[in-house]
Amino acid sequence: MKNIFLLLFIPLCITDCFAQDTAERKNKLSNHVIERYYVLKADPETKEGPYTALFRRKTLLARGNYHKNLKTGVWQFFNTNGTLIQKYNYDKNIFTFLAPLNENDDLRFLFDDTLKNGDRVAIPLKIGGSYYGFIPYVSLFRLPFETWDIQTDAFEASIELLISPMGRLADYTVHIQSGFYDYDHTFKLDINLFDEADRTFKPAALNGTPVLSRIIIKCFVTSEGGLDFN
Repeated sequence: MKNIFLLLFIPLCITDCFAQDTAERKNKLSNHVIERYYVLKADPETKEGPYTALFRRKTLLARGNYHKNLKTGVWQFFNTNGTLIQKYNYDKNIFTFLAPLNENDDLRFLFDDTLKNGDRVAIPLKIGGSYYGFIPYVSLFRLPFETWDIQTDAFEASIELLISPMGRLADYTVHIQSGFYDYDHTFKLDINLFDEADRTFKPAALNGTPVLSRIIIKCFVTSEGGLDFN
């Protein structure tokens, strides 16, 4: 009986100590996504413990753990329907699960090389999948003019990411068009606005050789002048 009591007592002590040393935080990643995580009370800039991101406050998009501000262990990523689409092991820096790409996803992949019949092509991959992984690129942009008296649904938008054969973000471009307003403009933003993790991809490959590629993200212009997924 004493041994059983000790086994029950030890996990309770660990949980209690974690609660005492950390504080929960919430952050809005986009109009529809909120992340929840913990930080050290002694250092609020350091994430420690479980992390989740929720779509519309109820659908899990991402789940994992932090240790000393670093992502550790296996993280799981889901689409907006709650279906698992990726697992990534941050300790080993490898994907351990990849679901087939949904043809309805608002992503297109272009290659600068000419493809021939029989070529083996691997698309560029972003940790986090086709929704959560691309939130930083969609949420960054704002139109350079006020939109309070504009019909923003009259605009079409797309983001173009250039990915080098080394798996680095080489260029970030936003295309905005509107036939109604006779507007067609391209914006190029400094890639240094993104942190290191958001400038890192698994590069595309052609017949096993890494190649230059482009990712096109279809978006719409929000009433606030930002961008969001279709």
